[in-house]
Amino acid sequence: MSARPLSAYTSVRTEGALLPADILARIAAGDATFGGLDPASYHLDPSEKIGEATNRAWNRLQARWASFQTERAKLAPTDTGTTLTRERWLLPLFEELKFGRLQHAAKVEMDGKSYPVSHAWHHVPIHLVGCQVDLDKRVVTAGAQRSSPHSLVQELLNRSTGHLWGLVSNGLRLRLLRDNVSLTRQAYVEFDLESMMVGEAYPDFVLLWLILHQSRFEGERPELCQLEKWSQAARTEGVRVLDGLRDGVQKAIEHLGQGFLAHPANSALREKLRTGALDKQDYYRQLLRLVYRLLFLFVAEDRDLLLVPTADPAAQKRYRDHYATTRLRRLAATRAGSRHHDLYCGLKLVMDKLSGDGCPALALPALGSFLFSPRALPDLERCEISNLHLLEAIRSLAVTQTGQSRRVVDYKNLGAEELGSVYESLLELHPDLNAEAATFELKVAAGSERKKTGSYYTPTSLISCLLDSALDPVLDEAAKHPEPEAAILKLKVVDPACGSGHFLIAAAHRIAKRLAAVRTGEEEPPPEAQRKALRDVIGHCIYGVDLNPMAVELCKVSLWMEALEPGKPLSFLEHRIQCGNSLLGATPALLAQGIPDEAFTPLTGDTNAAANKWKRVNRNERQSRSKAQFRFKFDAPWMKLGNLAQAMAEIEAIADGDISSIHLKEQRWQQAVESSDYLDGKLLADAWCAAFAWRKDSLTEFPLTEDIFREIERNPNTCAGHLFRLSLKWKPSVSR
Repeated sequence: MSARPLSAYTSVRTEGALLPADILARIAAGDATFGGLDPASYHLDPSEKIGEATNRAWNRLQARWASFQTERAKLAPTDTGTTLTRERWLLPLFEELKFGRLQHAAKVEMDGKSYPVSHAWHHVPIHLVGCQVDLDKRVVTAGAQRSSPHSLVQELLNRSTGHLWGLVSNGLRLRLLRDNVSLTRQAYVEFDLESMMVGEAYPDFVLLWLILHQSRFEGERPELCQLEKWSQAARTEGVRVLDGLRDGVQKAIEHLGQGFLAHPANSALREKLRTGALDKQDYYRQLLRLVYRLLFLFVAEDRDLLLVPTADPAAQKRYRDHYATTRLRRLAATRAGSRHHDLYCGLKLVMDKLSGDGCPALALPALGSFLFSPRALPDLERCEISNLHLLEAIRSLAVTQTGQSRRVVDYKNLGAEELGSVYESLLELHPDLNAEAATFELKVAAGSERKKTGSYYTPTSLISCLLDSALDPVLDEAAKHPEPEAAILKLKVVDPACGSGHFLIAAAHRIAKRLAAVRTGEEEPPPEAQRKALRDVIGHCIYGVDLNPMAVELCKVSLWMEALEPGKPLSFLEHRIQCGNSLLGATPALLAQGIPDEAFTPLTGDTNAAANKWKRVNRNERQSRSKAQFRFKFDAPWMKLGNLAQAMAEIEAIADGDISSIHLKEQRWQQAVESSDYLDGKLLADAWCAAFAWRKDSLTEFPLTEDIFREIERNPNTCAGHLFRLSLKWKPSVSR
């Protein structure tokens, strides 16, 4: 049976991976292979069909809703409407869901804190509040502030071992929650009861009935209920989809690689590849950046975070109808595509506007960043690709195939774990192409980039353990500070091998939740507060290093996906996520001491005779200099970096709320790292590090010793400095 997409259920929304959209669509379609959807499992009579039961409940509830609405209009602004909402609407609703007459819940206390949930059914807390109470805002009762209704139930589920699933409603919205203490973001299924009833969305009500019926919660233990079985099935299928996504990314890159090579308008691209002016690895990297762009747009659109929220509704509709990647994904599901290239023209326009000043006519903001800049795709910027190849690539990214089952990828809930797994698989691949025949394929290489760069993916379970033991105690201390918000934002988290950013994002979410809790006073802060806090945390607390340049780019993409706020540009991360070797580095103090004897300890490929000789030479040079040379204050190694520290502080002080500020940060950053002081200082530090890795297998060819190091320090433009720059450019054994 073909499942109706969740987007067709306008009053149903799912956040997080609790019950993903495609799982809800299969439940609504009565997918017999999914389990628990037959009439008997809902305790219906053998002769009764589910459709008959839902139709009767719908008819009765329509009358209840009309009565509730009449009385609701009479409420005073200061009246929360609790009794009215419960008696006239919510209690009858739960009776139709076969809970019977809900009973008031017994008082729940844990760790000295009270959780005044209004009702309960066995092990299911059900908190019903008035229609004039916001589910996400703190409630003031008896002159004191309490947690928001949503936070109250979520915190209870997270802390209690006897409760797994719960419900919260104000009569206008009804949410299904689950213990999600292990998750990084909020997760729930929400039913907009008001729009459902006013819009007479009967199919939406059927889905509500199927998911929230009493039979879905029953079981000897909470973890044995049908909802938990569905949730576990969703996780299992999610693993299979993840495997499919890895294959899909590879296929998408191959389709794009073939498509650009095959298009008649791209003769210049083919010539560059044929002559070697464009290396095939660089071509592959540009294709990968294009896929990064597509993944970013998929996530941003599906989370409804891309368009400017205050933009003209007509402009938003224009984008969604004619330019959105959701449209491309719909086309990919129904069409093979033609030789025309109009679809890519539309996609390029969107990417150009995001890179520039935005586009009010399409409600697009100015995002900025290297990802969308022309510098990211220098050789593809003027290329074309047919609709056929583009839709093949989009289809590979949008849909996964497992046997006979096709499943749409849930980009709304795509996390760093999924991107990390994709990243790991790509490290095993290298491009094989023929420009003349327009063939492009990714193959597994024996000496893959994964081994060369030491890149390995860290699983979620290990990250959670590390954050529990290392980060949580630090957050606890910061929260006790007289100014906890400032103390939290001063924390620094560094991942010296950040990969796709999986660890950094998990850490950022944990810090952001604590920051939002401090700001709102709620242990389970609302989504908007957490989103704002997450952007602040990523902009203040997160740092990463990786030897693989494409991992650095993907890490930034992952962080941008998490920190995106509607209408705002992407945060400036160039000074926070760096490409480099975190295992080998120099400090001003080490530079001042010169080249140590330890630099000549033999490594693989060195000979003991050569290493011992050059160690003696280096020691003698250093001893001679220490006797003959006095280092003046102005000649200290840290002076070689110019005003880098001050420049970094100035960049930090610039806000990133608008594109002009981002451009200013980019400008200041480029000025700092392109200054002669910085470049000369970096050359000196590179020389110190190179002394350790320089191959020492010759008794006549000089490695980098103390005299050469000091010559570079004294004048980086001398012959020694020039030759060392050449050695870095051509990457000999120095980089091993």
